[in-house]
Amino acid sequence: MNFMELAKTRYSVRKFDDRPIEKETLDLILEAGNIAPTGCNYQPQRIYVVQSEEKIAKLNELSKCIFGAKTVLLFAYNEDEDWKNPLESGVHSGVQDVSIVASHIMLEAWELGVGTCWVNYFANSRLEKEIGLPENERAVLLMPMGYPAEDSVPLKLHDELKNIDETVRFI
Repeated sequence: MNFMELAKTRYSVRKFDDRPIEKETLDLILEAGNIAPTGCNYQPQRIYVVQSEEKIAKLNELSKCIFGAKTVLLFAYNEDEDWKNPLESGVHSGVQDVSIVASHIMLEAWELGVGTCWVNYFANSRLEKEIGLPENERAVLLMPMGYPAEDSVPLKLHDELKNIDETVRFI
């Protein structure tokens, strides 16, 4: 499948079947994140693979958007390691770096038949505390993943796109 086919067919999966993701498949998905570019290649991302029943139950307490997934990736970054803009205080690359890594993972997963959903619906500081992230790590997103259920379909809004002229400006 070429990139445009991949990008057009991928959707946020909100219903998974019970099959576990094979280790070899998960390894390929994680490798896609490992090769993703980050600011100055500092690689501040941290990816927590959550698969234990106890931790999945905790994530279900913290977010209503786990959708029955048996594997959830928690993406965070180490704020001591992300690129800092020397031209403006407070501007740094952590969230962008994690977003690039997560996008690579999301697209590689889809290519391998594994569905994902990008989830921001949780209280970040509460998740960091209750999951036990180190003090210098900031949670950015959760990504439930697994094989889409047979009756999994994209939300209706998936195909409702603005005209490109509404979102692209040439200056």
